[in-house]
Amino acid sequence: MKTTLSLLAMLTSSAFAASSVHQFSLPSIDGGPVPLSAYKGKVALIVNVASQCGYTPQYAGLEKLYEKYKDNGFVVLGFPANNFGAQEPGTNDEIKTFCTRNYKVTFPMFSKISVKGSDKAPLYKFLTDSAGGEVKWNFTKFLVDGNGKVITRFESEVEPDSPEVAGAVEKALHKAGAVEKALHK
Repeated sequence: MKTTLSLLAMLTSSAFAASSVHQFSLPSIDGGPVPLSAYKGKVALIVNVASQCGYTPQYAGLEKLYEKYKDNGFVVLGFPANNFGAQEPGTNDEIKTFCTRNYKVTFPMFSKISVKGSDKAPLYKFLTDSAGGEVKWNFTKFLVDGNGKVITRFESEVEPDSPEVAGAVEKALHKAGAVEKALHK
């Protein structure tokens, strides 16, 4: 009993003690582990995605945004989730094929996770505690700075290639560039 309580306390405290998305590691859509610390120094847009949603065409906008800014220290991270209307029922292989074939997705995709409820992934606990509460639907977008801190959140209806999102990305990249330059002086 004591061992079980100690283990539970350790797991719970690690989820609650996170101060950055860089403290999490999740499996890629191909199954290999990906520490989010690999994205330190990059501005990231973290998005819960789904293949059978009215917002699914946003994959095209996410890819466009990624292509536009990836050489400037920006990355989109896609997290398939089946939490809303069972709109992501496929396997990781099926999801990857769908995204590649239909939207030519090249940004990093991760294995399917839960973004709400009792089985919510610790990353999403951190994100929702940091900005705006529970995820309401697919394609909620969290903009994260190079230190892994949430800058802002965009709800599903905000298109990824909208002036609102692009402006926030540019502002974050500009700030990151200014910080980067200051560190190298």
